[in-house]
Amino acid sequence: MPEDSKAEDELWARVRDGDGDAFGVLFERHAQAVFAYCLRRTGVWAVAEDLVSVVFMETWRKRASITLEGSQEWTLLPWLYGVALGVTRNHHRSRSRYEAALGKVPQPAADDDHAEDVARRVDAEIRTRAAIAELAKLPDSDREVLEMSAWSDLSHAQIAQVLGIPIGTVKSRLARAQRTLRGALVEEAL
Repeated sequence: MPEDSKAEDELWARVRDGDGDAFGVLFERHAQAVFAYCLRRTGVWAVAEDLVSVVFMETWRKRASITLEGSQEWTLLPWLYGVALGVTRNHHRSRSRYEAALGKVPQPAADDDHAEDVARRVDAEIRTRAAIAELAKLPDSDREVLEMSAWSDLSHAQIAQVLGIPIGTVKSRLARAQRTLRGALVEEAL
């Protein structure tokens, strides 16, 4: 048996027995070749580095069940290439499934021009300030009724209950507040 093959047999026997140092030697001896193989199969440096890790994790995980003897020219590298072949195939299948799933996801609509959104918000803020300024001109009693009616979505009876006033008073205050605001908005529009 050639010297290299004998050294590989001894190294593998130690790895099979759980010798971490021997596994480190195995890694140092073959990691670069496995990396080059994975890089040629994937074309992406970072992916190849990740797959080398997977190859050696699988090697460690399966060490007790793998017997690699028989050939006088036997080395671990061909077996590691076989593991790398399986790992890169799994990577390609996984990547294909991911891309297929991603292809089924609807593409997001193109973003509207942010300037339009900002302009809408500024306009809304200006209108809100104008409405608040007009509401501030109302007597407190009329403003409270109008706010509860418009913003709290309360019925006339509920507003009367909250404020402790007759329902007829609610109706008259609401009508007066609406007339005042309509008049102010008409003047503003002119």
